[in-house]
Amino acid sequence: MSTFPSMDPGIFAADLRAQFDAFLDEHRAALHDCLDGLSEAEARAALVPSRTTLLGLVKHATFVEKVWFDEAVTRRTRQEIGIPATPDESFILDPGDTIASVQAAYRAACSASRARTSALGLDDLVTGNRRGPLPLRWVYLHMLRELAQHCGHADILREQVLAARRPG
Repeated sequence: MSTFPSMDPGIFAADLRAQFDAFLDEHRAALHDCLDGLSEAEARAALVPSRTTLLGLVKHATFVEKVWFDEAVTRRTRQEIGIPATPDESFILDPGDTIASVQAAYRAACSASRARTSALGLDDLVTGNRRGPLPLRWVYLHMLRELAQHCGHADILREQVLAARRPG
């Protein structure tokens, strides 16, 4: 099988939901794995003026999973879910955040997302988003856009971190 599930020949003929799931899981894995092999300091390195760090990107992705696959699906509030009120706050790292803890939280959020949507079809409406009812198809497309963007951020930040390791 290919390193990219979306390029597996079996996925070409699969139904649209299976294709969406393959692409989404591929992006989830890439973002999760951007922390592999880094030190805690490297994962927290502030290389751009914003709050964006590699560890913060994965923490933010956990927030995004919970917004779109918990809040939007279950109609629970962000306070009930235990997530920040705004996306910007989701990048803030707590002193106890580690690569292992943030990756574990992200894996758990992704697993919960899969479970919450397993019985839903792409045309089913999720009603817990402030925009109003949205088809699950739109949520999947939005998540693919969000994760693809953050995977690109992670690639660049990781490249900077690894370049800093090389002797001058």
